[in-house]
Amino acid sequence: EVQLVESGGGLVQAGGSLRLSCVASGFSFDNFVIGWFRQVPGYEREALACISKSHGSSYYRDSVKGRFTISSDNAKNTVYLQMNSLTPEDTAVYYCAADPQLLRLWMTGNADYWGQGTQVTVSS
Repeated sequence: EVQLVESGGGLVQAGGSLRLSCVASGFSFDNFVIGWFRQVPGYEREALACISKSHGSSYYRDSVKGRFTISSDNAKNTVYLQMNSLTPEDTAVYYCAADPQLLRLWMTGNADYWGQGTQVTVSS
């Protein structure tokens, strides 16, 4: 069974940091682009960052550049999102997703696989 499982969310004070993990099972990251998304009630789901092993590149939404870093550990089939300098505006449910096509994932937000999400809450 193909599965993506996020972890690492929680409650953190403004200015703090969290590292989210996305563990894949049932398939390998080798042929997939992995992305991190977040969603706030009443707002569209937004792409934050993605990483492509085949392209050897990563991409970030402007609002998180310099604060968030996406990385991967292929031996563990795990992708991470390091989040620093968090603000209350970062409060959301965070999801990871996997798709073979970078443009489809990044531009449309469509993906073959999605995790269940992990809640991040940043207090003032």
